[in-house]
Amino acid sequence: MVNLSNCDTEPIHIPGQVQSHGFLLVIDHQNIIRFHSDNAVTYLTDHTIRLLGQHISDVESYLLANEPADFIASIIALGRNKGFEHSNPYAVTVKGSSFNLIIAPSDEFYLLEFEPAISDLNIDIQRVIGRSVSEILADKNLQRLLDNAAQQVRNIIEYDRVMIYRFAEDGHGEVIAEARNEDLESWLGLHYPASDIPQQARELYKKNLTRIIANVHTTPSRISAAPGYDKKPLDLTNSGIRAVSPIHIQYLKNMGVASSFSISLMYKKDLWGLIACHNYTPRFIDYRSRDSSKLIGQILSSALEFRQDEENQQVKQLLKTAVDQLSNDLLRKPTIGEALTSDQINLLNVVDAAGAVLTYDKEVHTLGNVPQQHDLQNLINWIKTHVDGSFFHTSELSKHYPGAEKIASVASGIMVAVLSRELSEYIIWFKPEQTHTITWAGNPEKNIEVDEQGMTHISPRHSFASWSQEISGKSKDWNPEEVLAATRLREEIFYAINQKANSIRELNEKLRQAYDELDTFSFTISHDLKNPLSTIKSYSQILLRNIELEPKGKQIVERIQAGADKMNVMINEVLEYSRLGRAAFKGGRVETEPIISELIKDLLVAYNVPDMEVNVGNTPDIYGDPVMISQVFANLIGNAVKYSLPAEKPTVSIEGRENEGKVIYSVKDNGIGIDNQFLSNVFDLFNRMDNARNIEGSGVGLAIVKRIVDKHDGRIWVESELDKGSTFFVEFDAANSGEER
Repeated sequence: MVNLSNCDTEPIHIPGQVQSHGFLLVIDHQNIIRFHSDNAVTYLTDHTIRLLGQHISDVESYLLANEPADFIASIIALGRNKGFEHSNPYAVTVKGSSFNLIIAPSDEFYLLEFEPAISDLNIDIQRVIGRSVSEILADKNLQRLLDNAAQQVRNIIEYDRVMIYRFAEDGHGEVIAEARNEDLESWLGLHYPASDIPQQARELYKKNLTRIIANVHTTPSRISAAPGYDKKPLDLTNSGIRAVSPIHIQYLKNMGVASSFSISLMYKKDLWGLIACHNYTPRFIDYRSRDSSKLIGQILSSALEFRQDEENQQVKQLLKTAVDQLSNDLLRKPTIGEALTSDQINLLNVVDAAGAVLTYDKEVHTLGNVPQQHDLQNLINWIKTHVDGSFFHTSELSKHYPGAEKIASVASGIMVAVLSRELSEYIIWFKPEQTHTITWAGNPEKNIEVDEQGMTHISPRHSFASWSQEISGKSKDWNPEEVLAATRLREEIFYAINQKANSIRELNEKLRQAYDELDTFSFTISHDLKNPLSTIKSYSQILLRNIELEPKGKQIVERIQAGADKMNVMINEVLEYSRLGRAAFKGGRVETEPIISELIKDLLVAYNVPDMEVNVGNTPDIYGDPVMISQVFANLIGNAVKYSLPAEKPTVSIEGRENEGKVIYSVKDNGIGIDNQFLSNVFDLFNRMDNARNIEGSGVGLAIVKRIVDKHDGRIWVESELDKGSTFFVEFDAANSGEER
């Protein structure tokens, strides 16, 4: 019994009956009859003779054929070696009428089907088939090709209505071409639900490329089995006279159709659609005519495949060109994000999408129409927890993602290429919703009837009046060429990432070598330059002890000694600057108040400025390396003291303030100031302002400060006015904020 739970799995290949226009004998490998249709005895014997258990040769006497004994066994032997399609059909005579014998295997049995050899057609289909095929293939336009095919098939088989019916991805069908009697209503453009031709029926259409239902008003003949063979149903998959599902028979009756004939249309070994033929009076097409009609389906299938492949190849080449360009950019440009999003050829050229997002290396790049930031983040979070593989695509996001309705206008369809789930790195392409109206041949919902026992059953639809349905929340489908292009791009990205990683490793190795060379250079400076400086200073000291040295000579020697000291300081500062890059960072809470206090005391003594006013405000603690932080304040406060000396009343102010996890210190003086045109270069190495030439300095101190601040991921900047003073600002993480890292 077919009900709501098993309608889609109704065992239509084992109906236990055959259509009444023919009869069936089934033999085993010993040629013994194990099954037969009940109407077989009507054709072959009187009712007093049993067929079950007899050898097939005992039946041959009822078949008036000019053949030697055991000719059926010979046909089967030939079919086993060369295929039964070469021997089918075999002409026989049964009770004075011409029949075709068609043999097909079924598990451990052979099906012997006997059909009338006389067709209801008024023409020799084999003679007209060649001309009709030429007519079908005359037009290269796909729609005109289909229209022409429908008309030519109708010309051949003379059915009242011939339709070309294409299956959609979800299994439902649409009439895309039609030829019909003028008095019939057109069904062109109507859609039929997938349940009208369920999956198991579509599988049989792939194996049997033609199917005849001669008369829906006749009663099928039951199949009887020999004792011991009635436990397992007989498989009639390869049978041409296999009985039809009662639901489908009623379905055709409800449509007013008395006879139907179909020809399968295949694409890449899958069922693309059907040439579906309806007649409103019973019609029978003999085996040879059906076999010839199958040729039309095969040729039309080849034409469809060629046209589709041609179209796919154009799309494939276009997308391949885009991927090739991006592959070059991935290797040529410094970052993945720039390579995939910055040029005219970008992620949107890889597939037919309206928007794209790349999340990579903690950055989000968007192209075209994409969801708002909040909605996008929610979608990415869902992808991270629900997309298991490396790829995911759907044209109906609402079936998978609860928040899809909100973003349907831009993202009813998405394709996701996973780069790194752990780092939330993805490429996501978006297709917008395509709202449209589908016109069904009647309400597509299954009709449910309740029997006397209260059981629910599927009832064939009674009404086929046009019924419109608004479709929303669905985008244009992702075709295989788009999926292929996206897959290839993902592979190219991984290749580029590996290449860049190798480049980084090579760069690190070169950097290591450079550091080693820098160490050697540092040693050379400290050894080969400091020793001569020591010698110069020693000799200058000896000369100064000479009482006979004239005052002018003494002045010259003192300048030599001062120059040597200055050069020694500069060498030490350059060495310190070069080593900062390799210095290990030891972060922690740094108490700035004692550091600042000690520095002020030392500087006031060193520069001998007891009248200098130094104001110290709040000194919040910061997070950093204590040694490096001391260097920062030493340079900034030292410069403030040094460059404010020319002022009438030298004043230095130091103040710290905390805000949102950051601490900003300002060091202000009222000294010589900096010309605005030099502010952008103030932190460059060996950079000294023109107004500071007469003040002691090497031009290295602020460069050291900048390098230390960068190492702390901080900021430093300056505000200054010439002859009025400067204020240096430096920003670090607050102590508590940094300790939480």
